[in-house]
Amino acid sequence: MLSSQSEPRLKALSTLGIGGTIPTVPQEINTFMSLWQENKNEDIEFVIEKGNQVLNLIEKLCFLLLDTPPNELMEKVIIQYQESILELQSLLHQKYNEATENLLKKASTYADSDSGNMEVVIKDKNITFCIWGNLKKNPRYSTKEKSGFDLPKTVATSDVAVRILHTHYDHISPLQHIPKLHLKVQAPESKPELTVLYDMKEEKEGEQKGGEDSNFVIEKESDGRKVAPLQVATDEKEEEIIGENVVDLHQFTPVGGVYLIDALKLPPQAKQIKNWTMVELLDAGLETYPYPPESEETEDATYPCIGVTLRLLDSVIFFEEPVVARWDSADKQWRTDCISDIKYKMKEKQISFDMNAFYTITLIQDAHLNMPYQSWELRPNGTDELLFTVVTAFAEVQMQIKGNQCMLSSIIVDGSEQLSHLTGKWTSPIDLTVALKKAGVNIFPSDYSYKYVCVNTKTPLAEVTTYQQMALVASAFAFSWSKWNLASGQDQVVFKVSEYLKTDAVKDEDWSLYMFNGQRAQRLKISETSEAFSEELAENTEFHSTLYHLIKDFASEEAIEKVKKTSCLFIDATYQLLMATRVLTYS
Repeated sequence: MLSSQSEPRLKALSTLGIGGTIPTVPQEINTFMSLWQENKNEDIEFVIEKGNQVLNLIEKLCFLLLDTPPNELMEKVIIQYQESILELQSLLHQKYNEATENLLKKASTYADSDSGNMEVVIKDKNITFCIWGNLKKNPRYSTKEKSGFDLPKTVATSDVAVRILHTHYDHISPLQHIPKLHLKVQAPESKPELTVLYDMKEEKEGEQKGGEDSNFVIEKESDGRKVAPLQVATDEKEEEIIGENVVDLHQFTPVGGVYLIDALKLPPQAKQIKNWTMVELLDAGLETYPYPPESEETEDATYPCIGVTLRLLDSVIFFEEPVVARWDSADKQWRTDCISDIKYKMKEKQISFDMNAFYTITLIQDAHLNMPYQSWELRPNGTDELLFTVVTAFAEVQMQIKGNQCMLSSIIVDGSEQLSHLTGKWTSPIDLTVALKKAGVNIFPSDYSYKYVCVNTKTPLAEVTTYQQMALVASAFAFSWSKWNLASGQDQVVFKVSEYLKTDAVKDEDWSLYMFNGQRAQRLKISETSEAFSEELAENTEFHSTLYHLIKDFASEEAIEKVKKTSCLFIDATYQLLMATRVLTYS
């Protein structure tokens, strides 16, 4: 449960509700959960509708965990938020089970006119609920085309119901790790903490060099307002040993939600006797049907597999054939064993497989399929606006920033646009990254990504300071990937820069190469087409301590005025997306 210490940020939660508001402060959240837990006999439609509100609240709690600056987020507050998320998820699943039980008690009223068996399919934006009740016990009846499974004969002749509850979200995997308090900048030999200011006053060029193993945070201020501190963690924790057939969630990620596939005992059905409806009431509640049977005599016996066919969501992208994994509730992990004969039809967005028992299933995709990137470009698109393009081996992703908001402009895969339900919607940078990852498009490296991707390693001092200063001038200057960034070493980053006040694409001859190590910026003599890398200064140029002052030497007055008028919110939104994608090290 939440405590009142979480109240200030929870106040920001909007109203969600049917017939009122869903809670916005800790006490209300706790009361809401208690009251809903007491309500029984709710039908599945009502539970789904109210469940959407609960999912909205969970989403907002997750957003608060990700959006709150690390130095404002105490350990106990993180624990409180996560406990509330888990309790809400558990309560919602409990309500789905109660609604399923109520539905099964009236299974005969949902009998299909052709098969005589109960068949119910309910589709909603967050879940797809399918249930089949075996009223006729016909062993030759297969529901493979309709309900998505094929039962062994012993099950098909029993008083059994099969439920496929497809939640379009992942409520099974462990909650995402939330960073603790931000790390201080530790320059070598106990040098003072580094601070980059937005006041554009050029600092004297320092003599110290950034350490390769430093953990640090760089703080930014503008007009007295602090922007959220950045966090870079370079220390390696003790590597976790992953067992055989266990899914490493640092390397792989569930996509398309979770499929809870259950065999349930069919409760006694109501009987009509004259003017009376008679039904036998059981105290056991919703009971699972054990398969394979649990007994000592059948311990070594072999039982037929259950065939399953799943229709994949149109709202997600699988760039390669997904891996089918089952949830091991005992060890709290996804596993790939006990699943066989997998057949994937990419065009039909359908996957079929056999499993030796009833499991909770998800589809796993390599989280780093789109890394490293092939190229990237940051291009102004008006006042406090820009277009950010990242090209990967599978897709071209275009994101637009306007003020403190951003949106997905397009995702092009094999020449066609995808994920139309996400494009054109303004949101925060954090919400956009969450939505894209949920849809299977991950261009946002995690703390562990360097273990699975060939990374162009750069010191945090060079990489992070560059993102900050790129964001500072991004309203009037275009930036792009350079092949020489691979040759410049760990202490320096190289990228292309061009003043950009028009709407046409930047011509090749308009690009200049800049190199920056976080404390010294220079314009290079070489071009992108040169035969070899050289750190030689371009003619009539000199070193500067910041990118801004170097760029200022060659910029027009119009461009500088545009930079000076840039909104701090736009700068911060641009910086957030640059830090989220880390294009200087993952390209």
